[in-house]
Amino acid sequence: MATEILSAPTKTEEAPTQGQARQKLEFRIGNEAAALAACDVGYHVMGYFPITPSTEVAENLSKMQAEGKHDIVLVAGDGEHGAAGICYGAALGGGRVLNATSSQGVLYALEQLPVQAGTRVPMVLNIAARAVSGPLDIRGDHSDIYYTLNTGWIILCARDPQAVYDMNFAAVKIGEHADVCLPVIVVYDGFFTSHQKRRIQVFDDPEALRGFLGTRPDLPTPLDTEHPATFGAYMNDPDLINNKVQLSQAMQAARRVIPEVFAELEALTGRSYPVMDAYRMEDAEEAVVLLNSAAETAKEAADELRAKGRKVGVLSPNVLRPFPAEEFREQLRGVKAVTIGDRADSYGAGGGNLSLEVRAAIQEDPANDTRVISRIYGLGGKDFYAADALAFFDLAGQVAASGKVAEPFAYHGATPGKPGRGARPGLPPIRAEEVSQPMAHVKRNVSTGRLDVELEPLWKMTAVPKRVSPGHGACPGCGAFPTLHQVYNALQGDVVVLFQTGCAMVVTTGYPNTAHRINYIHNLFQNGAATLSGLVEMYHERMRRGEVPESKDITFVMISGDGGMDIGMGPAIGAAIRNHRMMILEYDNQGYMNTGAQLSYSTPLGHRTATSEVGKKLPGKRYHHKDTAQIFAACHLPYVFTASEGYPEDLMRKVAKAQFYAKNEGLVYGKILSYCPLNWKVADDAGQPVLQAAIDSCFFPLYEIEHGHTTLTYDPDASDRRHPVSDWLGLMGKTKHLLKPDNAEIVAGIQAETDRRWARIKALHEHPLL
Repeated sequence: MATEILSAPTKTEEAPTQGQARQKLEFRIGNEAAALAACDVGYHVMGYFPITPSTEVAENLSKMQAEGKHDIVLVAGDGEHGAAGICYGAALGGGRVLNATSSQGVLYALEQLPVQAGTRVPMVLNIAARAVSGPLDIRGDHSDIYYTLNTGWIILCARDPQAVYDMNFAAVKIGEHADVCLPVIVVYDGFFTSHQKRRIQVFDDPEALRGFLGTRPDLPTPLDTEHPATFGAYMNDPDLINNKVQLSQAMQAARRVIPEVFAELEALTGRSYPVMDAYRMEDAEEAVVLLNSAAETAKEAADELRAKGRKVGVLSPNVLRPFPAEEFREQLRGVKAVTIGDRADSYGAGGGNLSLEVRAAIQEDPANDTRVISRIYGLGGKDFYAADALAFFDLAGQVAASGKVAEPFAYHGATPGKPGRGARPGLPPIRAEEVSQPMAHVKRNVSTGRLDVELEPLWKMTAVPKRVSPGHGACPGCGAFPTLHQVYNALQGDVVVLFQTGCAMVVTTGYPNTAHRINYIHNLFQNGAATLSGLVEMYHERMRRGEVPESKDITFVMISGDGGMDIGMGPAIGAAIRNHRMMILEYDNQGYMNTGAQLSYSTPLGHRTATSEVGKKLPGKRYHHKDTAQIFAACHLPYVFTASEGYPEDLMRKVAKAQFYAKNEGLVYGKILSYCPLNWKVADDAGQPVLQAAIDSCFFPLYEIEHGHTTLTYDPDASDRRHPVSDWLGLMGKTKHLLKPDNAEIVAGIQAETDRRWARIKALHEHPLL
């Protein structure tokens, strides 16, 4: 998902025009431009959570921080909602604050956005616009940004990497203006702009930039203990409307402030950003309206048509909030017909938000007779070519000639279906009788009350049908699938799985194909456990009512990984407390691998990730990993275990126990150490020694907790195989830097924490009640 980080720039010094700041030429993608702007602004704090395609903003800042190029405090949230809260709290503290997100991240943070606007606390949020799930699509459209239109945030549009860089400075100055005091979004197109590499001019004149930005105004802050204030008071109907009037007034003030700031920015840089970008509109009779990068494509089409004598033009706002209604009225007054393209639909409204708002604006103008055609295009990252722009112009031309709109609203670029074709058949299903011969025999030990498991020989398990077929798109050496095959070998009968977003989900379900031969559900990181718990309860209730056969025997399993037990921890704990009859299995690969190996709370201290970089100033992640198994054990579940793909018999015995408890008593959690050669920076076939070293160093102990009783299932001390944690760290490229003498204190800290956790597990193992 990620491209190269801060690739070597091409630099050219240019003499500034009178009054302009010194600038230099670089070759950057949009995300790099946002990170460079953040570095130049010198924000105090950035709260963030990785999500494609905006993740690289934090990645680039982490890389620069490791090299000592800035001192912004980067705080990794447990999800985008948490990241938004971090930013709100930091902004209340009186400093400059940044965030960057996309798609589901915008929606997960959405609750926080009107809170911050209503409290009038400035900050900057970069959104690399991306399609909103479902179904899951990581490419760019505008469905996420349209959700923010009513949050009270100013929204600036950046059509290319240069605009991304420039708009970030404008955002700071606009939001902090005394008459505005509002948070500001800078939106640019995911992948089309976030990953587009272009020549850009960047500041080489810190003093001039400081003069432009000024200092953040002294707003009320809870850090001012001499002047106590209440932030976020409870407010009922007599007063809430007054608060919203003030917010509306601030947005109206922004209509005046934004052009002023853009003019100052132009004087500083030589680059002009009018509120409305109007291209060849002076005498246009036909026009196209588009947001961001697609408008640049339409300009090329306009040039082609102008050469043929057609009077065409392109409108594209640089500001989406406050909405430039007057600018649209003015530009469209002489236009006979306009095609408005929306990269997202407002379902059931007869157009996307841009189309609806332009129509509303021009109907207030009695001198405007423009006919409007609304088209939805480019969803999920579907490319918008010059041919598409020409089709939009042709639509406007037809309406301009006839004076009639034959089809006011439609989708552009959809593929017609074929009647009677039906759904494409999937893989052959696994019949119940094929998995009815158990590979693990479970019985209760009458003396201990716990379960004993006897496994069939491993060779016999080769006859078990594969619930995940070959041919998926996982990386060579990926540990998730050996883990899943071992899990599935031990499970008997029908299984319904829910995969949270992650590598195992992405590489097995690329539409229209699937690698799953059993019923499979996907939901996003943050809500998988809640979703599966709802299905479990519906199953049991329908069975109670006689709507499904009582003999139907289903095991419900949620598969998590790639940091899913960070953003998804809250719903998972809720499901655990409610004790639904289901299993949660986490393949622990120690990071957000599906988005490019960013820091997770499961990432150990000192380990290198794309957002805990290593350099002259930083040695990797700065705090210890969370102990998820012990967190779930504190929920007093029937069964909790840890395992590794490198100990198949141990893993399968524990899965067999887990299935028994999940079907008969309640929720089970298992944490399985899983190999990730790509992001651990080791050879594809080196899984066995790396996993063994993690276990022999006691960093990842193997144990189970059965009705509150802890049992070690492998003890390196007893077998005299224990090694220092440095032996494990030395096997992986992501941790080799820790073995340098300068990092001896960090290694000692990892060893001390490993020893403490191991001693605690051994004490629990040895105690008759624990």
